[in-house]
Amino acid sequence: MKTAALRELIQRAHQHEAESAHLANQLEGKIADLHRAIRLPAADGKGALVRFVAAYIDQVPDILDAANQVARDAGIEGQIKPVLKVAEEFFLHPPALMAGHEGLDGMLDEAYLAHRLVEEVNDRYITHLGQPLIPLDTTVANLIAHQLIGEPFANQLDEAVHHAVDGMLDASIFEQASVQAYRGRLSSPNTHAAWQQWPCLSRQLGVELQLQEVV
Repeated sequence: MKTAALRELIQRAHQHEAESAHLANQLEGKIADLHRAIRLPAADGKGALVRFVAAYIDQVPDILDAANQVARDAGIEGQIKPVLKVAEEFFLHPPALMAGHEGLDGMLDEAYLAHRLVEEVNDRYITHLGQPLIPLDTTVANLIAHQLIGEPFANQLDEAVHHAVDGMLDASIFEQASVQAYRGRLSSPNTHAAWQQWPCLSRQLGVELQLQEVV
């Protein structure tokens, strides 16, 4: 995994934001149009959104490192690593539709792609195996990020995720004996113990950070 390179890119994006306040200015203009389910602190709504975006972006390398550790500890590297590599590539080599996006603004797009990829793969594993690949629920955070990115562009990013997952996880894969054997490992004590080392990944960003409450 190249999470050190991801962290360097993210640090550069933070520096860009510190110098330009580009994202903060963009978010200020979006507050009035946010879905009513997204509630912000009355005193500092813009600041709360900026902190949310920063945390959402910063969490991506942590998720990849955590999942990579789980792969080693629980013996499921062959199933998890392809997912991690696709998420990593979204950052290191963004799709063409994200050209011209820079700073934390662009990183939000890339983080959304990575988070949504994990969410989408989780959904497919639940459908076929009855267990998520990675026990991480970012549904609330992804809904907030979708709103911040805005339509129709967020929908285009969703399509990019669907295309990537379709090419990686055809339904026939789940019929293989190796995948069925892997199903047993999903509920094993070793897998659960590995994820206990990363408790932050079991929390929904929007709820845990108390930036917004979705009802």
